[in-house]
Amino acid sequence: MPSALDQRPAPGLTGPRPSPAPPGRRTRLLALPEARWALAALALFLPALALHLLGAPAWTWGPLFTAVYVTGGWEPALEGLRAARERTLDVDLLMVVAALGAAAIGQVLDGALLIVIFAASGALEAVATARTADSVRGLLDLAPDTATRLTDGGEETVPADRLAPGDVILVRPGERIGADGRVVAGAGEVDQATITGEPLPAAKDPGDEVFAGTVNGTGALRVRVERDPSDSVLARIVKMVEEAAETKAPTQLFIEKVEQRYSVGMVAATVLVFAVPLLLGTDLRDALLRAMTFMIVASPCAIVLATMPPLLSAMANAGRHGILVKSAVVMERLGQVDAVALDKTGTLTQGAPRVTDVRPLPDGGADPDELLRLAAAAEHASEHP
Repeated sequence: MPSALDQRPAPGLTGPRPSPAPPGRRTRLLALPEARWALAALALFLPALALHLLGAPAWTWGPLFTAVYVTGGWEPALEGLRAARERTLDVDLLMVVAALGAAAIGQVLDGALLIVIFAASGALEAVATARTADSVRGLLDLAPDTATRLTDGGEETVPADRLAPGDVILVRPGERIGADGRVVAGAGEVDQATITGEPLPAAKDPGDEVFAGTVNGTGALRVRVERDPSDSVLARIVKMVEEAAETKAPTQLFIEKVEQRYSVGMVAATVLVFAVPLLLGTDLRDALLRAMTFMIVASPCAIVLATMPPLLSAMANAGRHGILVKSAVVMERLGQVDAVALDKTGTLTQGAPRVTDVRPLPDGGADPDELLRLAAAAEHASEHP
């Protein structure tokens, strides 16, 4: 019998359905440091923006903008300095330098807006990662905490993670199966939607394979454990989901490849934009204004923000809707799909087929009405949709 990994849907997408996120998830997300600092920067920026646009004195909005620079910029600045210590030019440091440069030429508002945008992008990436972790935790909740192990002396309740290959467990109707194994006695119907995505329970008889986290609907089953709980199909799916958040799409790999060279080139170009006009007699303030404007416009923040944060958000959103994406590569390729062929009756389709045409073979000897009558008789008692 093929394993559950052979039964899973099309490459890149798996069928388990994570349990709903527990209450308080939003509270946990807001507890992320990146989210707190980004919200603080935004909360300080909005009143400062209003005061600045209304023409209020500088002493009213100046301290607020300064606080925006500190709350939203200290973390990117720290990351950038760490990268600089390793002799690499990080885009975080470029953003902070560009914002400080804007402030130096009197464009405090523009610099603060750049800080807020960059802090918000970091917060979104952190939140998306946390939501992906929530999806993984929801999957882990599918596995039962305990199982009933059969011994020579009778039955004993043990933690499911202590089961070992060769153990025989008893699974009563309505219970979740504690480990991957094979039925050795009993018969019943098992809901395997969490693993295979199939909407109808699968009949299980001695010799059939069952999976951890699936629900036994009818009949008591005795199951011989064949895999360690840490190597179950469910555990492997959880591992794949965790690895998916760490994968990088081709676009991101390309951007990371050229980011360092681009950053160095941009800094060199900024120095030239500042030095050449200055050597030709341009006023210092004008030369600095031109150089800082170039640096702000040429900074690769938009490119960086357009890669991983959207992919992480898409993967987390898919997980909340019961779709587990195995890698960022797969998610990016979905944007290039023009047509999809589905073969999951009742899961991805309505499960309510209808007859559109009856076409008997020319030499079959049956007319359409007779053929339809025979097909209807065979289908009438079938459990398949």
